[in-house]
Amino acid sequence: MAFVDEIKLHLKAGKGGDGVVRWLHEKGKPLMGPAGGDGGNGGDVYVKAFREMHGLARYARKKSYEAENGDNGAKNSLHGKGGDDLILDFPIGTIIINQSTGEKFSLIKEGEKIMLLKGGRGGLGNERFKSSTNRSPKEFTLGKEGEEADFLIELQLFADLGFAGLPNAGKTSLLNVLTRAEGKVADYAFTTLEPNLGDMHGFIIADIPGLIEGASEGKGLGHKFLRHIKRTSVIAHVISLENKNLNDAYKTIRAELEAFDKDLAKKKEIIILTKTDILPDGALSKIVTSVKKLNKDVYTVSLYDDKSIKDLEDNLVKLLRKATAENKEN
Repeated sequence: MAFVDEIKLHLKAGKGGDGVVRWLHEKGKPLMGPAGGDGGNGGDVYVKAFREMHGLARYARKKSYEAENGDNGAKNSLHGKGGDDLILDFPIGTIIINQSTGEKFSLIKEGEKIMLLKGGRGGLGNERFKSSTNRSPKEFTLGKEGEEADFLIELQLFADLGFAGLPNAGKTSLLNVLTRAEGKVADYAFTTLEPNLGDMHGFIIADIPGLIEGASEGKGLGHKFLRHIKRTSVIAHVISLENKNLNDAYKTIRAELEAFDKDLAKKKEIIILTKTDILPDGALSKIVTSVKKLNKDVYTVSLYDDKSIKDLEDNLVKLLRKATAENKEN
């Protein structure tokens, strides 16, 4: 399934039903009095947060949605039925922007429900206009139109762990083995054009498109990546040991994070060194010692070594459980 993280929708709340002119009738006693009921209110438009990262894809083809209109009033003072509300389910992390007013809504918690547009009020039937001086009113009012607007809907991922790194660092391959995701893998840069997601023992891992120097200024796929990592709990710098200078690879990515948003540089970070199988025996320990000067939390893995994969998986689960507990306390 293609990952959709931005859509535009035209949304409309329901129109209120019309009030009506009706009269009480009894045999031999016509027009005993007004009995026209009110129209029902139009349905409102809501958005609701749910835990499904691919949830925007369901709205990618249809561009317009409407809540139900209210029914007209009826005889015998019967009010029209209110229109059903329209409830759109969007993933946690979705930001909804009313393009007419600029008003912005954010879905942060699962099950959270926010009203975007108010349905029109139902019109008044002629019974409402009865008075001591007007016992046979013929007045009534029409139902009001519901609110409508164009909306920009953007997803900023809520991931427990985000893989950050230069293009072709092995992020997607690592995601695939840790979560059984099916991200596209190839031996060239920018294979990942959209975020890939996977579930590792209940923790969401996001493999975001590779960064290059200048990503914070929009170069490469930078803005697409950086928009998503803002809401990632822990950032994992995935660095291939094919890099001639590991320090530069780390500092390049970290500089882009800080340039885009200083808060990104304050997030919990770890380093994962990949492709350890290319090193000669005994070389890894010395490299890890050197990299720990950048960040004390350094993990290593070879996708050709089942034990190293299992060790990394266990360590990441332990790390994320601890991070989750600390976030709840704060």
